[in-house]
Amino acid sequence: MMLAPASLVVVTLVHLVTQVAQPGGAVADLSQVLLMPALGWVLLERTHRPRVRLVRLTLLALGFSWLGDTLPRLASDDLSFLVMVGCFLLAQFAYIAALLPRWRDSVLSRRPIIVLPYAAVLVALVALCHAGAGSLLVPVVIYGSALTTMAILATGLGWIGGVGGAVFLVSDALIALHAFADLTLPAHGLWVMLTYVAGQALLVAAVLRVATASRAPGAPGATAPSIGSPRRSATPRPGASPTVT
Repeated sequence: MMLAPASLVVVTLVHLVTQVAQPGGAVADLSQVLLMPALGWVLLERTHRPRVRLVRLTLLALGFSWLGDTLPRLASDDLSFLVMVGCFLLAQFAYIAALLPRWRDSVLSRRPIIVLPYAAVLVALVALCHAGAGSLLVPVVIYGSALTTMAILATGLGWIGGVGGAVFLVSDALIALHAFADLTLPAHGLWVMLTYVAGQALLVAAVLRVATASRAPGAPGATAPSIGSPRRSATPRPGASPTVT
């Protein structure tokens, strides 16, 4: 039962090392394409049929994320960024569909005031990126809104899901700031991919926690405590480069 987690750790370590040693190389590209399948394998290995709706939709989100890591490499430079955004937008929609039934457990219901920092981050990102985004501003705003919604709803999975959603948001914010605001951190690609994998892995861990609790004997409706309860590379992920007109 440890083969899937071990594979995920190995693929992740290889990818992160190559992000520093040889970003954009063949090993970095191949290992990135393997990240989401490895994470999906973990989710499949730790759950059993019939899988609950939350698990099924999370697997769908991981599948769209894999397409976002893969298809831009096959598209022209003019289209690669839009292909990536489109695939990850579908991933966010899948996550939102998975998390929406638990919205009453999220900060959206329990502590609405906590939604304000998420909204502030989205507004700040749009403000920083709008000049450089050009004709891509509309898809960027749509994607950013979906990503922020996912991060808010992820708090309904408990603190692990809340952290996962926020870290995923940071990853894509780093991509946008590099692509459109010329903001680059040292080893930028490492930080983008580290937060990307960590965010997705935390979301999967939270989904597993909730799915396991819901199937526990004597606790069919068990839920995880929620945040606020009183009691992907230096450039758009490798293979995608924005073209602004």
